[in-house]
Amino acid sequence: MAKLDITGGHATDWDRDAALTTARILLEIKAVNCRPEEPYTFTSGWKSPVYIDCRRIIYFPRARAKICELGVEKIGRHIGYENIEVVAGGETAGIPFAAWIADRMMTPMAYVRKKPKGFGRNALIEGDVPEGKRTLLVEDLTTDGASKVQFCQALRDAGAIVNNTFVVFFYGVFPGSFDTLGKMQIQLHHLCTWWDVLEACREFLEPGRNVVLTVRADPDGEGVKLLANAVSPIDAVAEQAGAQPIRIHLNRAEAIPSLAALLSKVEGRTRAHVTLCVPDDQGREVDLLLPQP
Repeated sequence: MAKLDITGGHATDWDRDAALTTARILLEIKAVNCRPEEPYTFTSGWKSPVYIDCRRIIYFPRARAKICELGVEKIGRHIGYENIEVVAGGETAGIPFAAWIADRMMTPMAYVRKKPKGFGRNALIEGDVPEGKRTLLVEDLTTDGASKVQFCQALRDAGAIVNNTFVVFFYGVFPGSFDTLGKMQIQLHHLCTWWDVLEACREFLEPGRNVVLTVRADPDGEGVKLLANAVSPIDAVAEQAGAQPIRIHLNRAEAIPSLAALLSKVEGRTRAHVTLCVPDDQGREVDLLLPQP
């Protein structure tokens, strides 16, 4: 199995800043969901205890404006400001993002159906067919890239030139994502990944405020297991963790005594080991294991 990238590495400082800004917005509008006891099933067939609901973005005007602003800048930096002639959205979640991005880029916009609607013109592509046009496919997010292949192939079959696709969120943990698109010579561009969301969560790590546990991605015989918890009060996280070890990132070592006291209040069960990840005087992270109560 291919090695998983768990660094959330970025091409430039701007890309990292844009990723963290997007992640903070997703956290603020509660687009980050967790259900470890009943994993979500994605359209790709993958099961995951975490789910990013990018559809929530459309409800928040300032959030969506900032995300689209960053998206257009990312497209300009990585694809080119004049290299896209048409923006096409994938049905249905990609349509609003394609419309906003096309408006900002001053390009025509179309959208691609998952299948012809079965009446009228029986069209697969709505708006107009971008025949011979350099077309950017826009979607809200991607897991393993499979649905992007379907949309890109439909556009190519109609005569469009499709070499790039853009998404707001890319999970970045499912193997084969880039290979799937790479076989079609399509480059995936994204604003942020799950690793950026985890990094952004460190801003919530004051004692008594909200925290998030880091995700551990474990390759196994069937694929990838994600073990995670969504943003929630730290004592509630500890209560719900069951037998799972807990790993918590702290932004300052001074918070350790308060955090330990807070966790000591969790009663009625045998708490699993808690590992605190704290910065040393040189900014490096050091693991500390809290003793069992």
